Amino acid sequence: MKDKKGMKANLIFAAVLLAVAAVLFLFLRGRAAGAVAVLTYGDAGQRMEIPLDRDQRYDLDTGYYTIHLEVKGGKIAFVDSPCPDHVCEGYGWLGKDGDWAACLPAKATVTVLEGD
Repeated sequence: MKDKKGMKANLIFAAVLLAVAAVLFLFLRGRAAGAVAVLTYGDAGQRMEIPLDRDQRYDLDTGYYTIHLEVKGGKIAFVDSPCPDHVCEGYGWLGKDGDWAACLPAKATVTVLEGD
């Protein structure tokens, strides 16, 4: 009888431990410490580093269009695009090292770089 209770307790403990690990994995996935997005825009190839650790909205005139970027939950995305095709919005939320998106009519690109 004791063996069944002990085994049941061990299984419950293991299940709880796996659930906690899964939640932590989902929460921390794609959030590199110090990750930044590098925005390059305009004819001169101006650059701007955008930290991904603080939720914020960025509205920037590229000389062609005013682009709108939003940082939320350690990721960045083009939002509310004024360009005719809205392809840049289709890239979705970028948060992993090497993710990138482009708004060609605005001559703007965003690339996520993992921090130190």
